[in-house]
Amino acid sequence: MDLLRWTLIFLVFALIAAVFGFSGIAANFAYIGKILFFIFIVLFVISLVFGRRRG
Repeated sequence: MDLLRWTLIFLVFALIAAVFGFSGIAANFAYIGKILFFIFIVLFVISLVFGRRRG
């Protein structure tokens, strides 16, 4: 769950940067957050598949 926490942190940073008008920084934070989110989803699906096989 640590990876999901970092994703949410980068989302908050992106929103704060967007509010203050730092559009380039906000875009970078949003991009990093998106990458972390997709990594989290892939690892979650892998853990579900391998977790069910052990029984």
